[in-house]
Amino acid sequence: MINAVKREIPEYIEGYGKVKPFMGAYANYGEVRKVSTKLKSVKPGENKILSSIKEALLKCDIKDGMTVSFHHHLRNGDYVLNMVLEEIAKLGVKDITVAASSIFPCHAPLVEHIKNGVVTRIYANYMSGPVAEAVSKGLLKYPAIMHTHGGRARAIESGDLHIDIAFIAAPTCDSYGNINGVEGKSACGSLGYAIPDAMYADKVVAVTDNLVDYPACPIEISQEYVDYIVKVDEIGDPKGIVSGTTRITKDPVGLKIAKLAAQLIDESGLLKDGFSFQTGAGGTSLAVAAYVKDIMKRKNIKGSFAAGGITGYIVEMFEEGLFKALFDVQCFDLKAVESYKNNRAHQGMSASMYGNPHNKGAVVNNLDVMILGATEIDTDFNVNVTTGSNGIIMGGSGGHSDTAAGSKLSIVVTQLTKARLPIIVDKVTTVTTPGETIDAVVTERGIAINPRRTDLLEKLKDSNLPIYTIEELKAMAEKLTGIPEKIEFADKIVAIVEYRDGSVIDVVRQVR
Repeated sequence: MINAVKREIPEYIEGYGKVKPFMGAYANYGEVRKVSTKLKSVKPGENKILSSIKEALLKCDIKDGMTVSFHHHLRNGDYVLNMVLEEIAKLGVKDITVAASSIFPCHAPLVEHIKNGVVTRIYANYMSGPVAEAVSKGLLKYPAIMHTHGGRARAIESGDLHIDIAFIAAPTCDSYGNINGVEGKSACGSLGYAIPDAMYADKVVAVTDNLVDYPACPIEISQEYVDYIVKVDEIGDPKGIVSGTTRITKDPVGLKIAKLAAQLIDESGLLKDGFSFQTGAGGTSLAVAAYVKDIMKRKNIKGSFAAGGITGYIVEMFEEGLFKALFDVQCFDLKAVESYKNNRAHQGMSASMYGNPHNKGAVVNNLDVMILGATEIDTDFNVNVTTGSNGIIMGGSGGHSDTAAGSKLSIVVTQLTKARLPIIVDKVTTVTTPGETIDAVVTERGIAINPRRTDLLEKLKDSNLPIYTIEELKAMAEKLTGIPEKIEFADKIVAIVEYRDGSVIDVVRQVR
């Protein structure tokens, strides 16, 4: 069958089931149900602290075919996923589903568990490194399922993704299971991606390297959700958890793109009192924030909030009074962790509050402007951030699709060419985010506005911005690079890309 972004999708996929095709970004809003959760009550005097991960697995009655989940706030410094899977393998358990909010290069040991049948399914919002390569080569028994950040929360809350045991890496945990991410040697800040797991998993195990006396303060995930606590020496490597700082690009091309994007935001009419904003942690995205900051200061504009994964640069804008509040689902650097710990208006949010389309209103719905990246973008404005130019999985939506759908103005910032390849193509390798939710593409050579946005085109017609059609930008790119050869794929589906509402927007096939 052909879905709404013109992708041919099988009606049934082995290891996944019947396919619900993507019918449009706003096709599946309405009344939905959340699943009830199963819990075992704790009597007065019962001790939740266990001696090891192995004991926790046995207490949780680990069996073949179960689903275990992990969060990614420790990013490329995480030790917990590897520790847990090692113990599962030692117990001889097979056919495990790993539901990790994201998978990084540090999770390379997972490849061996895939090869020996310990792990046969993976759910993730983002995947890079050896595990992504192994999945792309077809080593995983069943197709991996790629969610958005909001889509994962939706899947958990709806029962589409049922978690048997959630393992929560806890930078600080007290003796009764109250958790926060702002204290301890592995402090990572907000724990927003772990909250749906804690609330909906059958069993929840907190794994901590900073066990403190009751009660922990502050509390982000409360004792009422936690079954067991395991103290270990280290839950992660701080150097991989947060960088000291995230830096604005010094590259002249990146700065030119950022300046054009900031001018576009200004010309759009959205940059006024009450302005809300999100940008990524990349150098060009931060440069957009720097130019926006200059305009806000010059015009004395006071924004309402900034959101997303928060960086130190966004914290600076907040501390200078340019935003009244921050909504934070994960901290990207040490300055953000410190601010989240100390500033009352720097507020945490769960993944569901952030981007779940099936709740009573996600934060992304209130965004004015979102700055996005792209591996590829096509002439229908569909964006790929899932696979690289070689067809190998190298990322995933994360919050890309959620924020694009929610914001009033979603802007892709990208160089016109990268590594001698055009970024604008006829048809992207993999559709991550549908073109109907992308409003503008900003490159160093000019800007393309989605023809759907007739209001924006009308507003910009008398501006000095270099406006082109997407086809004109594509032609400019191809003049510089030529037209690349198409990647050849086998028939085998190695990953399924779900849109935030649970419909299938695309599939990833094994590279020949």
